Amino acid sequence: MSNNTVIKVEGLSKKYLLNTNLQERSDTLYGNVINNIKSLKNIGSKKQTEEFWALNDVSFDVQRGDRLGIIGRNGAGKSTLLKILSQITPPTKGRIEINGRIASLLEVGTGFHGDLSGRENIYLNGSILGMSKHEIDKKFDEIVDFAEIEQFLDTPVKRYSSGMYVRLAFGVAAHLAPDILIVDEVLAVGDSTFQKKCLGKMEQVSETEGRTILFVSHNIETVLRLCNKGLLLEKGQLKTAGSINEVTRAYLDTKSGVSSFKSWEKDERPGNDITKLINVKIHTEKNEVNEEYDVTKPIGVTMEYEVLKDGEVFTHSYNFYNENGINIFNTHDTVSELRTKPRKKGVYTTTMWIPGNLLAEGVVLVNVAAIKIEPFTILMHEKECVSFTVMDYMRGDSARGNYILGFPGAVRPLCQWDTKYKG
Repeated sequence: MSNNTVIKVEGLSKKYLLNTNLQERSDTLYGNVINNIKSLKNIGSKKQTEEFWALNDVSFDVQRGDRLGIIGRNGAGKSTLLKILSQITPPTKGRIEINGRIASLLEVGTGFHGDLSGRENIYLNGSILGMSKHEIDKKFDEIVDFAEIEQFLDTPVKRYSSGMYVRLAFGVAAHLAPDILIVDEVLAVGDSTFQKKCLGKMEQVSETEGRTILFVSHNIETVLRLCNKGLLLEKGQLKTAGSINEVTRAYLDTKSGVSSFKSWEKDERPGNDITKLINVKIHTEKNEVNEEYDVTKPIGVTMEYEVLKDGEVFTHSYNFYNENGINIFNTHDTVSELRTKPRKKGVYTTTMWIPGNLLAEGVVLVNVAAIKIEPFTILMHEKECVSFTVMDYMRGDSARGNYILGFPGAVRPLCQWDTKYKG
């Protein structure tokens, strides 16, 4: 491994056993105790094994100072990879070389002792990283200031809210001088202001201190802002590695095959015991489902769902993203009559219309959701379930007029202009 390479992964694989009464050896003492209890319950039952490879023959290098974005769909193997790199779980096969100290933020609750105070956990984590008390003392005030928990510094962290926990965990991980910082979706727990603060801190420690960042997020906009390199995982295998722009393009290209109509079998419908999604479709004013839509015409988005309980009150939400992962716009149903009325059990549809001459050309991905407003509760949220392509047929009646070259922007409204001669 060269002096500039901080992580080298060769042929990394991780196997789990599924749908079986045979227990695979757990990675933890607690897991082994649970397996022993389960084995007593299954005495005399038929034993079958089914292998699941969460990672399969993954190889890559990470250079010092890289900000590596690891992306892929749910179940691609991202979190498994981070747990192996953080030495939380061992690989089944393969080899890893790491040059430097690692700090990880993978789950809320990881790395802290609940009965110890915030102050005590700061010193505990610093000691684990191999720092002396003097070194931790020099960073202590900076950590507390960053985490904004001074009032609760001597409170056991088991009494912290999830947001306080994440603020302290990130403050400790970012300030106690790790060579490699590994961050999973855990930052989504914090508020947006703190998320921006964390991203800024990661940029700073990478650019000015040469630290390496490994970052997993489903928010492509955030990944593009923070990272310079990327890995695309798909079903446990490494599909693409390279510059973050190349990798995100490859990721979004795999999603552009999603069609303008999606339905689910009854036993697979997304949702909960209040409502479940039946289907989603993109369509024209004539109710035609196409893959391409005229930029100048209205585009309908309809979801059909079943309400399973009488008396529930909720509304709907759609989120739209372009092929670069940029959030174009979000919209909630704030106008239909049913949004404030208790529902009867049964099947419903809701349709939202995107005005013509609003979207730009390109692929659009759609998230759909059902939500309660007070208190805010997500009943169902299906990400990137349908997609469609917006086309400008160059007739001169769109916002581009007769201009034929590239026309950037996430939206392209046909705005009103008033030009006068003042002589």
